[in-house]
Amino acid sequence: MDLTLNAAAKVASQAVAMAKLSAQVIRAAGSDERVELAGEPVHSEKTWVSSYDIDPFAVPDEEKAGLLAEWSARLLAANGVDHVDASLLTVHENKFYADTAGTVTTQQRVRLHPAFTAVSVDGSSGEFDSMRTVAPPAGRGWEYLTGTGWDWDDELERIPELLAEKMRAPSVDPGLYDLVVDPSNLWLTIHESIGHATELDRALGYEAAYAGTSFATFDQLGKLKYGSELMNVTGDRTAEHGLATVGYDDEGVEAQSWDLVKDGTLVGYQLDRRIARLTGFERSNGCAFADSPGMCRCSGWPMCRCGRTRPGCRRRI
Repeated sequence: MDLTLNAAAKVASQAVAMAKLSAQVIRAAGSDERVELAGEPVHSEKTWVSSYDIDPFAVPDEEKAGLLAEWSARLLAANGVDHVDASLLTVHENKFYADTAGTVTTQQRVRLHPAFTAVSVDGSSGEFDSMRTVAPPAGRGWEYLTGTGWDWDDELERIPELLAEKMRAPSVDPGLYDLVVDPSNLWLTIHESIGHATELDRALGYEAAYAGTSFATFDQLGKLKYGSELMNVTGDRTAEHGLATVGYDDEGVEAQSWDLVKDGTLVGYQLDRRIARLTGFERSNGCAFADSPGMCRCSGWPMCRCGRTRPGCRRRI
């Protein structure tokens, strides 16, 4: 990877050329829509570093592999566990941002995602099933695996028992049931039904990839009932150790926390600067992501993408 100044200048020139080409495509399609951005205070020479204790890249590979092997062996020693997969994704990201308004930011983020999957096989029937740890990815360092932020001993102890219950569980018969849902099951439900649904570019129809379109359309703001009055959901890019926590987004907007659902009603969206200006908001709430195609499924230009959604309950007195 070429990280020289000449390489940076070349990439910047390519970005300008791509923007000019995109403008030609828009005009050729018969549109005169201009890209205009909502205002943002200038953040001059700002530095932000995520909260972590031990850079995972400073830990020797032998130590990382040793811990994964040790925990895998612990799972394999349990009755009913026939195979174990272990993985550890680590990211150390440094990002420099500058714009013509005068904002200049430098950020460093560290995050990681450990995961263990235990597999059980019924030798007589050939049936098999698996159970994976539910520890979420986190904006932490290596300390996440050594006792800070998650009780790995407890989870590794519970996995074989949960796997055995899953192997014994009969298939579900069609019908109506009362369900008790574990909070870990709701993480993805909230992410999909509130996280992606409140990306305003998606709600307006500009984005439909991967997660589809949105039922939380702009005309539903202040009207759509997501749940009871006890339901409150916050968009939050400031929470310590949050996976989407940053100092500034990829359009130079300072990270914020805001309401998405309040008292059960849709009251907010996730915005980038273009969508904020287009829909009459004074300011973006900092949800622009511009990761390269090699880093995630997103395209290489800033786009609104859901960050961290945080549920909560508030009882009226």
